[in-house]
This record gives sequence, C-alpha cells and structure tokens, in this order.
Amino acid sequence: MPAMPPMQVHQAPGQGQMIPQAPSVWQKLQMGAMMGAGVGLSIGFIGGAFQILRAGPGPKGALATMSQFMGTSAATFAFFLSIGSVIRSDASLSPVEEARWRQAYQQGSLRVLADQRRQTLH
Repeated sequence: MPAMPPMQVHQAPGQGQMIPQAPSVWQKLQMGAMMGAGVGLSIGFIGGAFQILRAGPGPKGALATMSQFMGTSAATFAFFLSIGSVIRSDASLSPVEEARWRQAYQQGSLRVLADQRRQTLH
C-alpha cells in the first residue's frame, strides 16, 4: 500500500487563507488498515510466542503456529481499525465550512448568537 500523501491545500473562496484538504475516505481506510496490520502483527507475535512457550509449537511446528497467530491478529486489527478510522474522522462539515465556523468563533460572533439564543429561551 502506498504511504499517506501529504495534505493538499486550497484557497478558501473570498478569503486569503489556505485551507488544508482532508484525506479521502479511501486514504483513511488504507491508513487505518496499515496501522491495524502493524499493531496486529506485534500483538500476534507476542501472543504466538507466549502460546508456543506455554503449550509447545503443536503439530504444525513453531513457524506455522507463529505465522497463524500473527496473520489472524493482523487481519482482525486491520479490519476493525480501518473501519474505525473512517468512522472516527468522518466530518459533517467541509473544510471550507469548518474554516468559516472557526473564523466566526475567533471573532466572537458565535458567542453573541449563543447569548442571544439563551436570552430568548429564558
């Protein structure tokens, strides 16, 4: 799998600032799968080594037992981390809309709207 590309930037309409473009869903899925496979291989190595030391290598031998532990652990972690990374980083706002919200928050106009809303509710 290719490495994660650097974030692309584009200029916000009507503003002079550059806004980073978030990675695509496919890139997030790949990145989560790569991280999960790395974690799974590590955990599988630890678990497989412990099992071999505790109960012996079994009828297939030490290498086959270790590779089975590492392979199944890597596949499981890759599957769940790829899905989790897409769900976790899914944003409901586009980068342009998010930049507008941040700018409004920094200017204090969101606080004014929230205060006005509280006054009308009470």
